[in-house]
Amino acid sequence: MSAPMQTRTTAAYHMQAVLSFAISGSALAVGIAYLPVGGWTRAFLGIGFLYTVTSAFTLAKVVRDRQESSDTVARVDQARLEKLLSEHDPFRVEGA
Repeated sequence: MSAPMQTRTTAAYHMQAVLSFAISGSALAVGIAYLPVGGWTRAFLGIGFLYTVTSAFTLAKVVRDRQESSDTVARVDQARLEKLLSEHDPFRVEGA
């Protein structure tokens, strides 16, 4: 048995995600900058924006780490099973 193929993202998908993040972040930053409110309100919205972005990165990292951890455990379990199956001889007679 071979290890399952891990899916990789394409370069186009990666670029689309980066551009989407950059455009949405820039649009929101420009919107906050040109909002007709006082400086304190603008600063509060800017801090909220930064907090949301950092929280999104943290969440993505946690999800990725959990996925990688479960993949590693599954590969170790698969390797143990393959070792047991390769060492097992159904025709071997015990005590002979």
